[in-house]
Amino acid sequence: MRQSFPSWLRVPIIFFAIFFLAEYLIDSGDKPAFVEYPLLALFLLLILFILIAMEGIVSSMKSILYHSLDEEAKARFDAEKQTSSKFIQWIKKTYKALAGTKPIEQEHEIILDHNYDGIQELDNDLPPWWLYGFYASIVFAAIYLLRFHVFNGEGQYEELNTEYAEAQKAIEEYKKTAKDLVDFNTVELLTDASDLSNGKKIFDANCVACHKADGGGGIGPNLTDEYWILGGGIKNVFKTISEGGRDGKGMIAWSKNGLKPSEIAQVSSYVLSFQGTTPAEPKAAEGEIWNDEN
Repeated sequence: MRQSFPSWLRVPIIFFAIFFLAEYLIDSGDKPAFVEYPLLALFLLLILFILIAMEGIVSSMKSILYHSLDEEAKARFDAEKQTSSKFIQWIKKTYKALAGTKPIEQEHEIILDHNYDGIQELDNDLPPWWLYGFYASIVFAAIYLLRFHVFNGEGQYEELNTEYAEAQKAIEEYKKTAKDLVDFNTVELLTDASDLSNGKKIFDANCVACHKADGGGGIGPNLTDEYWILGGGIKNVFKTISEGGRDGKGMIAWSKNGLKPSEIAQVSSYVLSFQGTTPAEPKAAEGEIWNDEN
């Protein structure tokens, strides 16, 4: 009949173990699992009810068994109960040590000569936990003073600037691999076969009507020669496709008509692959000759 943990400890320990296990195993997003899934809340309440009921049944059975014992067995059981729960004894002992109060039998030694309508005051010492906490705060304050006001340690503003620099570096690293963050300033000529293949698909779907499949030009200009109306090179071609051509008679802005930055970079690179090829029916040159030095 020895009991290591009383019911007031055993019931919450088992219940919260089940509760946290459910929260860990069930993916409920930002909400607690029992809020996202009401049936889980009912299940947890049922578990709690069963635990309390079982503890009540066990307690009743122990009471019946206890009353069926003879006087010698009862005395032995009571003595065993006094020493059975080492954990509870440890809690009580620790609490008394932290409280630092004297037992009731010794309170007469610390009664002050104050009497207010029969109410007397005890001269207890400060609780050790409070006193040691106060000493720890003094030590902390001294270290803080030396660290930040004598030796000029790194403060909040310096830490903030460091974090800003690290964040900026992380953003730059992210931009290198985030294709849809590419823009006029960061775009580079793509040479991978997969990028050019996807650029061809985009070109065939959106650009053939004006530039023809071989880039020779129709309504739009010839893409195979060295002449460019709005500038050549990957940056200018990307900007032209993204923002559109000349007002009133140029190409539409494809960034506003369904193409992502990564797709514009791909089709721009594919357009530049027409350079130096010979179309079947080349359109007359338009614009000015472009080279990398322009």
